[in-house]
Order: sequence, then structure tokens, then C-alpha cells
Amino acid sequence: MPKSPIEWITPDWEAPTQVRAVCTTRAGGVSKADYASLNLATHVEDAPSAVAQNRALLQQRLNLPAKPQWLEQTHSTRVIDLDRDASRQGDAAVSRQRGTVAVVLTADCLPVLFCNRDGSEVAAAHAGWRGLLNGVLEQTLDAMKSAPADILAWLGPAIGPKHFEVGAEVRAAFVQEDAQAADCFLANRPGHFLADLYQLAHLRLKKQGIDAISGGNHCTYAEPQRFFSYRRQPRTGRQASLIWVDDA
Repeated sequence: MPKSPIEWITPDWEAPTQVRAVCTTRAGGVSKADYASLNLATHVEDAPSAVAQNRALLQQRLNLPAKPQWLEQTHSTRVIDLDRDASRQGDAAVSRQRGTVAVVLTADCLPVLFCNRDGSEVAAAHAGWRGLLNGVLEQTLDAMKSAPADILAWLGPAIGPKHFEVGAEVRAAFVQEDAQAADCFLANRPGHFLADLYQLAHLRLKKQGIDAISGGNHCTYAEPQRFFSYRRQPRTGRQASLIWVDDA
């Protein structure tokens, strides 16, 4: 049995009451050592039995209406329609079915949860810098049927702007697409910059007409007791960001 209860973060947004959304922390599972304790990823060399138990604990503690629709994430921009697509290989998911749980796994990359104002549509996206640059958020919004003015977005825990160092080529790629992206990078040392994933996501979402944006106030790297962080420790677990519409 886990030594501590499962902890999770609830988005600070004005979603309708039937929309449920949470982001897990690393507490409350049974995984050991580098994966302690609520690792929910199967691809990080954790013991399969521990991951299976963690996923079962998650479903039980959150009283989920069904098993989460776990994706095989590849830093792509592919969006899975959970109501129609058989494949689960992608980096974002959308659903309009009550009781279907969309989920993404992260450990520094940015999880973004979406819902519309009447609670009939939800989505989850996994956005590292590659996903942001290539348009995973834009593709997710395109897959939703709601108008931008009716969509709310929440930015879950990601590596913060004081700790996410990237090369000059990453900055150049963003600035080439949008000159305003230059404000999202701070020179750190020769040829390297500190990148603000939250600010980059805000910029992208605003350009798509999304004004209701919340979250973005954690740093996975700087909070080792609470979050897994790949940059801090490459051998590590993953937390989950989940969203669904209650089937009651």
C-alpha cells in the first residue's frame, strides 16, 4: 500500500460543474527509488506491476468513470479523437462523450487542458517546445468543434522559465514564426537562453482567439518533492493531467 495519499491539483478555472479536471503529483503511489511514488508511465523502465497498481489507485481515488485513455506520446502534433479513432498514438486528445477520460503524461513538458463553456467538449494536449513550435495547441483547437471564444484553457505544471535552458536554434525557430516570441527567451550564457513555456503557450493560444487562460504557476524542476522532472533527473516518472465530463 502507498505510504502517503494521492495528491492532485485542481485547475483554477471557471469550467462548468460537470467538467472534472486534475493533475497528479508524484505522491501517493507504490513505485520505488527514482520513480517514487505515483509514476503513471509505462515507458520509463519502472516496474510494470507498480505502474499498473498506480493506475488502479488513481482510478479508484479519483472515482473516474472509466479507465483513462492513455496515449503513446511522441512529441508530435497528432490529435486523437477519442470518440472515433482506434489509434492512441498522438500527443493530444479530444472527446465529446460523457465519461471518456482524456489524459496526457508529462515531466517538464507543458500539459494543457481545454473545455468549452457548456461542458460538452474536453481536450488534453502534451506540449514540449517541439510540440509548441510545430503547432500541437493549434491542432488541438482545430479538432475541437467549439468557437475560440467558448473555450477555456488551463496550463498545468511544467518546467519554469528560470530552469528551462535551450539552444539559440530553438529561440530562432520560434522567433522566425512569430517575432513576439523573442520576449519568451532570456539570454543565459553564450548560445543559450532560458525559455518560458508558459509565455510561449499564452502567445500561441491568444493568437488563436483563446482569452480564458489560467494556470502556469508551477515549476516541475524546482519542486522535487511534488513533481517528476526529466531535466532534473532523466531517470524519472511522469505525472498525469486528466479531464472528463461526468457521466452522471
